[in-house]
Amino acid sequence: MEISDLYNIYKKYPEISTDTRNSPKDSIFFALKGANFNGNEYAEKAIDQGCAYAVVDEERYATRPNIILVKDSLETLQELARHHRKQFIKKPIIAITGTNGKTTTKELIYSVLSQEYNVLATQGNLNNHIGVPLTLLRIKKEHEIVIVEMGASHVGEIRFLAEMALPNYGLITNLGHAHIEGFGSFENVVKAKGELYEFIRNTNDGKIFIDYSNLLLREMSEGITSIYYGLEEDLFISGKVTSISPFLALEWKFGNKRNKVQTNMIGEYNLSNALAAITIGKYLGVKASLICKAIEEYVPTNNRSQLKKTEKNMLIIDAYNANPTSMHAALENFDHMDVNHKVLILGDMKELGPDTDMEHQKIADYISDHNFDRVMFIGDNFSRVKTKYPRFKNLDHLKEYLEKDPVEDSYILLKGSRGVQLEKCIDML
Repeated sequence: MEISDLYNIYKKYPEISTDTRNSPKDSIFFALKGANFNGNEYAEKAIDQGCAYAVVDEERYATRPNIILVKDSLETLQELARHHRKQFIKKPIIAITGTNGKTTTKELIYSVLSQEYNVLATQGNLNNHIGVPLTLLRIKKEHEIVIVEMGASHVGEIRFLAEMALPNYGLITNLGHAHIEGFGSFENVVKAKGELYEFIRNTNDGKIFIDYSNLLLREMSEGITSIYYGLEEDLFISGKVTSISPFLALEWKFGNKRNKVQTNMIGEYNLSNALAAITIGKYLGVKASLICKAIEEYVPTNNRSQLKKTEKNMLIIDAYNANPTSMHAALENFDHMDVNHKVLILGDMKELGPDTDMEHQKIADYISDHNFDRVMFIGDNFSRVKTKYPRFKNLDHLKEYLEKDPVEDSYILLKGSRGVQLEKCIDML
């Protein structure tokens, strides 16, 4: 089937589904494949549950007139998204990538722009070769601006996603040591994220937003129209931290006008994320008062820099993701906080490849040089570091330890990769 023919079907049934556990009536089900599943096997079930059509790529599953056989279901989904984006080519798209802060920054930008525009943004962190086309296929006539988060773990992925989304604006939040297992080296991380700049460079009237303090990003952006934000006074937007006890408070300046904002976010590192959202909002004409309102009303979710009070302690939960860059930032922020009795519970950092042991040892060494009251390490990687602090292979061993020696009347930082599932120990604290 030609993509134009499939697009005509999509215009009649403009909802897309990839999971029969959540398939809206009259949607089009795309049978995707994963390491442990084959979506083709669920095509008939999708139709029985009310999907208007199903798209499969194995002939034996094309058993009904409304089950469409294609060469590759995923490639067809991506091509359909590319075709749909071109129908709305005048709608501005802001693409966001980077090592840390992508999702938080995306949500802050959405909060700011939604004050004055009808905005569509990536849901959650659906930022890969499946999530981006699903976002693009949600674009409707009434949307005025689209925000697309782009993630990658290999060189070439950002270029592929940019060629699908055709962004007019680009933002790289930062560059750090993450997904080294996939990228192979930090140099490849830089190359991969820089693919967004390369796309914008070749876009008519394309622009990028840059944290001026990041010299590497400034060097990479040479020749591209750039709008700067940061600590320096003479930038498009300048800002500074005014408090971190425990929530981040900041002041930002546009021209001669200064504005104060009290956020619901933990961490000095969120200053750059907030300034990025403020910059994009101001550049696109959102009033300063509405920008402040949007930043102040934003509340982090999904274990991203959340503050939680228990009966015994105050928890800073940052257990969605961890890599050396974000781990150091979280530790530095915690070290600077003016609170009594600080406790660290740190889980492994994943996907670091040959750098795994070295990067975990660096974290242990940093902690040894600073004054934390108690420290606990969890996971296979941290269990190999040289340290005076207790190490636990898994959460069960940590639970046994905490039952014998509980933590009370403390501020506790929980930080680790998603796979460690540190949130499971919240009930013990």
